[in-house]
Amino acid sequence: MTTYVLTVNCHSTRGIVAAIANYLADSGCNLTDSNQYDDLLTGQFFMRVTFVSQTGATLDSLKAGFEPVAQEFDMEWAIHDAEKKVKVLLMVSNFGHCLNDLLYRWRIGALPVEIVGVVSNHMTYQKVVVNHDIPFHHIKVTKENKPEGEGDLLDVVEESGGELVVLAGYMIQSDKICQKMSGKIIKIHHSFLARFKGGNPYKQVYERGVKLIGVTSHYVITALARRTDHRAGNRPHHPCAKPRGLRQPRPRCRGAGARPGDPRPCAAPRLHQR
Repeated sequence: MTTYVLTVNCHSTRGIVAAIANYLADSGCNLTDSNQYDDLLTGQFFMRVTFVSQTGATLDSLKAGFEPVAQEFDMEWAIHDAEKKVKVLLMVSNFGHCLNDLLYRWRIGALPVEIVGVVSNHMTYQKVVVNHDIPFHHIKVTKENKPEGEGDLLDVVEESGGELVVLAGYMIQSDKICQKMSGKIIKIHHSFLARFKGGNPYKQVYERGVKLIGVTSHYVITALARRTDHRAGNRPHHPCAKPRGLRQPRPRCRGAGARPGDPRPCAAPRLHQR
């Protein structure tokens, strides 16, 4: 039996869960996993349901049948075949811990995605990427060539067929890209924020004696893209450069499980992970 994933985002009101459950039951489907969340601040409702069709219903028929339910509650929604691998484009700068972790998990089959390419503004990890038989794209974006660089990046996304962009230690500061690829870009970075802010959080953490850190991820939106790049202070010879005695942390980066096109939850991203 084929496993499907339904993700929903809409205004919170009564009857949503019942309508979804009744539709799936009437369509011959059995729920295998269900998560839901109400954001009391925004009044938004989020739900992620995993189910199997016990009658052989196709993806197209399930989508067509769900349309009236979605219209009734004005939903942003998507149904995906859980077995279909998402086409992911990775982006990395000069620190490779997130990239290396993602490549390792992909290589051993722990990260069920199809990596269609890696984009970087440096050549640092070209050999690493090429050795994995993955296309490497060097796109240098500066203030002088920003329009051309952004155009080249969007061309790579389109030509590679990338459905999801994962920023594995890379910063996008472009309203154009954020708007054009809304809900299709995820950023992975350290979990210092919001306690350690500014251009060099590593220096602050080192001085405070923090021994253990983690990682976090979020959908990239215009408001977040405009924030100061937290990696800006980690350049050689910068006045606030990372102390020589502090090793680059090796966080356990969680694989990005969100599907492109899924609603962008602000408070409950875990509900939209595969």
